[in-house]
Amino acid sequence: MKNSIIHIILLIILCIAFLAVSISSYASTISLDLKDNFFRLHILANSDSVEDQALKLKVRDRIIEYMELLSYENMSKEDAIKITNDNLINFKTVAEKTIHEEGYSYPVNLEIGTFYFPTKNYANLSLPAGYYDGLKIEIGEAKGQNWWCSLFPPLCFVDVSSGMVDEAYEEDLKENLSGEEFAIITGSSKNIKLKFKLVELFSK
Repeated sequence: MKNSIIHIILLIILCIAFLAVSISSYASTISLDLKDNFFRLHILANSDSVEDQALKLKVRDRIIEYMELLSYENMSKEDAIKITNDNLINFKTVAEKTIHEEGYSYPVNLEIGTFYFPTKNYANLSLPAGYYDGLKIEIGEAKGQNWWCSLFPPLCFVDVSSGMVDEAYEEDLKENLSGEEFAIITGSSKNIKLKFKLVELFSK
């Protein structure tokens, strides 16, 4: 009797361990695939003052305008990163010029790397929190609330208008993501909330 109980307990432990490994593997795979298909933009304000937050948004607008000038049709994520890296000094100049025009003298620090991003909700899709490749722009002490979007696919251009991702961008996403990944960010699969949370949980 005692041996049977021990065997049952061991079986339950093995089942739980197998389930945990399977969930972790699933979430990690989805998280890595999403990371491989997005290049994000992250801007941190000097502080949470009304003035510094307004300045952050002006810098955001100028940076996005400049990136839009450099972007072209059928651009890949690798192209977007190369363009950004090749023009990093110009991006810094755009940010610094905007800051000076607004009457401030904050320094600007730019870095391309892999950073943690919180959940980002658009009108018709959501990007789960996790680590993504991106361009980080720090204004001054960079202690204020931040702002983030996606330079590739170019969802930043959507974010400052209606917040609605149009069909053309959705088609680009569909081409670059697996069916499961596309379903997760667009909310078009069953049990989507659970899957979404799993991806976020295991990406930390």
